[in-house]
Amino acid sequence: MATLEELTTEATAEIEAAKPMYKQVNNERLEFSSADYDQAITDLANSKWDTQQFGYVQARQEAYGSVQDQLDMQYWDGVNGTTTWADHIAQVKSDNPKPE
Repeated sequence: MATLEELTTEATAEIEAAKPMYKQVNNERLEFSSADYDQAITDLANSKWDTQQFGYVQARQEAYGSVQDQLDMQYWDGVNGTTTWADHIAQVKSDNPKPE
């Protein structure tokens, strides 16, 4: 897992490679100022940090499926004596591990 400093270095390289960058102010196209570039680096590094730290949450939510589908799995597990739902949850957690 990368540190925030490492992600900032990565973000700096990406922003440098994307130069020149522009913004629209009062219908006028202006190149980013030094402060704008610094803010873009900070924002990109923070975004990378958030994705690294919490991206697994969204991935798990998408992979779990709907509550209705999970309840259906639980019902049929009870009827059939199977562990489909528990196996599904374990697989989702395994495929999308929480960072350490």
